[in-house]
Amino acid sequence: MNVLIVGGGAREHALAWKLRQSTVVSGLFVAPGNPGTASMARNLPVPDDDFAGIYAAIRENQIEFVVIGPEAPLAAGIVDYLTERDVLTYGPTRAAAQIEASKVWSKGLMQRHSIPTGSARSFDNAEEACRAIVASATVPVVKADGLAAGKGVVVANSQAEALEAVEQAMNSRVFGDAGRRVLLEKRLSGREVSLHAFCDGRSIAPMVLACDHKAVFDGGRGPNTGGMGAYSPPSFINAALADSLNQTISAATVRALAAEGRPYRGTLYPGLMLTDAGPQVIEFNCRFGDPETEVILPRLRSDLLPILLAAARGDLSSVPVEWDDQVCVAVVLASAGYPGPFATGHPITGLDSVDADVQIFHSGTAEQDGKIVTAGGRVLTVVARGATIAAARERVYDNVHRIQFEGVHFRTDIGLHDSESEPA
Repeated sequence: MNVLIVGGGAREHALAWKLRQSTVVSGLFVAPGNPGTASMARNLPVPDDDFAGIYAAIRENQIEFVVIGPEAPLAAGIVDYLTERDVLTYGPTRAAAQIEASKVWSKGLMQRHSIPTGSARSFDNAEEACRAIVASATVPVVKADGLAAGKGVVVANSQAEALEAVEQAMNSRVFGDAGRRVLLEKRLSGREVSLHAFCDGRSIAPMVLACDHKAVFDGGRGPNTGGMGAYSPPSFINAALADSLNQTISAATVRALAAEGRPYRGTLYPGLMLTDAGPQVIEFNCRFGDPETEVILPRLRSDLLPILLAAARGDLSSVPVEWDDQVCVAVVLASAGYPGPFATGHPITGLDSVDADVQIFHSGTAEQDGKIVTAGGRVLTVVARGATIAAARERVYDNVHRIQFEGVHFRTDIGLHDSESEPA
């Protein structure tokens, strides 16, 4: 079967790496891909928002199945576009992807269907939002309503920070149209965890749990990023709790979406906070997480392609989904200055010096004069496995230190405080 992955980041590189192992895949394509995916698939020079160009590439290369990676084309309706042209596609429709595309809509869905989440109010007027912050006895979390590449959430530590977050989102429009509305949400305390599930519109096949680290600096300090690292599994969640979370949140959400005429096929990824009052949904994502994908897929024993096909066709009931027990740790190597302004074009060395069983997934890279150079904020994700989290951490950091580029920045504490209540 000829398969196309849409996207060009580390998540898509990890998907390509896993699908390349499938006995069913004959031709593998990635649009637009990156220098990493080029080593295992054929990159197609088509942006992920060029629906007509993607369809033309599908026709030209006789592609039979498409897997959508990023949230932006999903929110823009790429699955609807391809399905209308009889192309089998993995991912939610535009209506179902609204669960990530609008935090305000998503919050309403949870409230209508009693899915546990923190209390919140939405505003489309900056002055009203600021008055609400000043009048509040506690400092809220400020969230841009729309897609903001993982950077539209400000966990403010003071009233002044919250007011500035509203100013940046709604008046300065640092997130573009995503900040036309904001959500002021009650700050939750506890441990964060990422659920993922394959969904067929009616039911789910849960993936293993993961935890990501969003803040740019060690100890959960600094601004949020798209993710600086992840690990799987979290030791503080046992099998019974994991099953409860999957049923009361992921499965319940799939039923809620179906009840509202938005059947969900694809990967559903709720981010949770385990609070003293029970689990609460922080936000939903309509696709595989990044960097969570990079620690989840290496633990999948089953062939990924039949699972994705079954979900896209609407029936996961008979497909095997099996996982191994090893711990997986991923560390993101980022450009200096990220998530703020950063320079690009720096040569990357050491890529050929990592251990054979350690994966390097490319994100912000490019090929220039035969060399791999930096081309984004999050540049590479290095992934290692081990019998324990300590063993996996030792392996991953040993290999991280072999890779160099000017200004390279990474957190040194990914997974370090797994058993403690430490900020992510």
